[in-house]
Amino acid sequence: MKTPLVTRKGYQKLRDELETLWREERPEITRKVTWAASLGDRSENADYQYNKKKLREIDRRVRYLRKCLENLKVVDYTPQQEGKVFFGAWVEIENDDAKVMTLRLVGYDEIFGRKDYISIDSPMARALVGKVEDDDVTVKTEAGTFTWWINRIWYDPTDKI
Repeated sequence: MKTPLVTRKGYQKLRDELETLWREERPEITRKVTWAASLGDRSENADYQYNKKKLREIDRRVRYLRKCLENLKVVDYTPQQEGKVFFGAWVEIENDDAKVMTLRLVGYDEIFGRKDYISIDSPMARALVGKVEDDDVTVKTEAGTFTWWINRIWYDPTDKI
């Protein structure tokens, strides 16, 4: 089960995607389907079949986004979060091998296409929440148990209301 949280920027990105799909992409594909259907036999019409499939994909994504946006809770940055890891935080961590990673704790719907974003529901994020700089964090996963140290915590100042 995913936690229904999202940053303000993430919410806006999902709304923009919905708007683009509904107002731009869907009408264009609908026109193509109508044109292809007017050519006659649909069973052997590749344009019709391809665009009909594309239309179904768009409709599925639109339904998902509408339901998702309806249920998400936007979490804004507050000054009380400073110094501790909470939702929306950027965290720089390091392990024994001096491997350094920079991560941001965000909602599930925001992680796609970003390697530096992790879901608030991930084992790493759960281990980090509530910690402060210089804390060590033990993360238990199916691959084993790992220890990381928190070097730095910060928040994006543009995430304020």
